[in-house]
Amino acid sequence: MTSGLISLEEAVRRLAALPAQNLKLDRRGRLATGFFADVVVFDPATIRDKATYAEPHQYAEGVQHVFVNGVQVLKDGVQTGARPGRVIRGPGWRRLA
Repeated sequence: MTSGLISLEEAVRRLAALPAQNLKLDRRGRLATGFFADVVVFDPATIRDKATYAEPHQYAEGVQHVFVNGVQVLKDGVQTGARPGRVIRGPGWRRLA
C-alpha cells in the first residue's frame, strides 16, 4: 500500500481476524484448516466503496469473487444465487424467553 497508512495485510487483519477475535467468534476471521471459509477476492488497485448515506445498498467496485462458508456467492462480479450464510452468535447471545 503506498498511502502511508497501513499495509494491505494489516488492513485485511483488522477487517477479518481482529473483529472475529474480539467478538470471540469460533473458527472465523482467518484462513485455516477447520475454519469457515469466508473469502473475498478483490483487486487492490480498483477496490472502491460506492455506498453512501443516501444510497447505502451499492456494491463495492473491484470485487471479483466472494465465498461464504466455502461456497461461491459472487463469481466474476455476478451473484451466483447461492445463500450459504448462517447466523453467527457470539458469547453474549441469549435466547429471548
